[in-house]
Amino acid sequence: MDINYNLLSTSRTFSNFELLISKSTLQLFYNLHFTPPARRISGRKTFYDMLRHQAGVIFFLLIVIISPLFPAHTNAIRTVPEIEVHGTDNVNYIETPEYRNGDQCSGRVPIHVAMTLDFNYLRGSVAAVHSILKHTSCPENLRFHFIASGSKSPRPEHLTRIIKTIFPSSGFTVYTFDDTLVKNLISYSVRDALEDSLNYARTYLGDILDPSVTRVIYLDSDIIVVDDIQKLWSVKLTGSTVVGAPVYCHTNFTKYFTDRFWYDPDLSGVFVGKKPCYFNTGVMVMDLVTWRREGYRGRIEKWMEVQKGERIYELGSLPPFLLVFGGDVVAVNHRWNQHGLGGNNRVHSCRSLHLGPISLLHWSGKGKPWARLDAGVPCPVDELWAPYDLYRHSRQQLR
Repeated sequence: MDINYNLLSTSRTFSNFELLISKSTLQLFYNLHFTPPARRISGRKTFYDMLRHQAGVIFFLLIVIISPLFPAHTNAIRTVPEIEVHGTDNVNYIETPEYRNGDQCSGRVPIHVAMTLDFNYLRGSVAAVHSILKHTSCPENLRFHFIASGSKSPRPEHLTRIIKTIFPSSGFTVYTFDDTLVKNLISYSVRDALEDSLNYARTYLGDILDPSVTRVIYLDSDIIVVDDIQKLWSVKLTGSTVVGAPVYCHTNFTKYFTDRFWYDPDLSGVFVGKKPCYFNTGVMVMDLVTWRREGYRGRIEKWMEVQKGERIYELGSLPPFLLVFGGDVVAVNHRWNQHGLGGNNRVHSCRSLHLGPISLLHWSGKGKPWARLDAGVPCPVDELWAPYDLYRHSRQQLR
C-alpha cells in the first residue's frame, strides 16, 4: 500500500536527512494504528505518538524523528493546557487538561474502568488513565474505580488526593481493599511482585464496587490504550459468559499447571468437555451481575485453597482464573492486549510488537517501561509508553 507523504506537512521544519529517513521507513513500517478523527476546542490537531516497529535501530530513529508527525486525533475536547503539579504527598506529576465529550456523544452512559493503585505502580496507573482519556470519544462518560490496599502507604485517602490533583475533571473513586481477605490464600510464586495482595483484587470487584456497577473493564497498571475504549466496552457478553478477553489458543495451555495437576483426574477434570485457551487477566470485560449471582469469587478462592495444599501451578493470580473461566471466555480482538512487552516473569528482556493493528499495549512481565526509562536502558517499545508519562522529572528530561 502506498503512503500519503502529505502527512509529513507540519509546522515543524525538517532537514533533508530527516525527511529521507521518514519517507524510506514509512513504507516499511506501515502497520500503524490511528485513532478516529477528532478535534480540540482550539481547532488545532494533536500529534500521534503511536508507532509500530519490527527492527530495533530503524524503529528507534523513526520514533525520535517522526513520531510527532502523525495526527493522533482524540474525539474529545481539551479545554486547558497541561500544567505542572508538585508537592502533593511528595509526588510530582503534570496535571492533565480538562477533557470534554465530543459532539458525537449522546447522553452520559457511564463506562466503568477498574484498576489497582499503589505507590510502586502509581506512575503506570497514571499513564494508563492519561492514555484512555486522550483517545476516547466521550471522556466525561468514564468512571474510574481504583482499588488501593488499606495496609500500605500511601493510604487510600492520600492516593485520592494525588489522583484528584492530576485528573481534576475526571470522575473516580478510590476503594480500600482489605488485604486480609486474600492474605492466607496467596501461595508463593515465581516472582515476588505476583504475590502482592492487590494482584488478587480483581477477584473481589463484585464485592468492592457498588451493586449499581453491573459491568466493568478491568485493566492492569502497566498498559496504555491507544484507541477509543468505548470499542472495548461494546464487547457483548452473551448468555452466561462472564468474562471477555483476548484469548490465545496457540499457547501451550498445559504449562500453566504442574504435572501434579494434570496427573490427577479429579483436578484436571475441570476442563473435561471444554477447549480452554490462555487469556491474560490484565485486560478483561466483566459482567458483575452474573459474577455476583453465580458466586465466582468463591469459585476462584476454592482453587486458591487447593493450591495451598497441592501446588498445582507456579504463577500468582492468573491460574485460578484459567481454572474457572478457561474455555468459557468471549474472545476479544487481539489488538486489545499486545501483552508480554515487559519480557517474561524472570527476565525483563526486550520484545517486539506482533504484526497487526494495536489498541492496547501491555508491559506484562518483569520489565516496566518507567523503570527501564529511568535506568537509561529502555527497550524500543518503551518509547511508545513515554508520551503518556506524567511524572514531572521525566517530562523535564524529554525537553
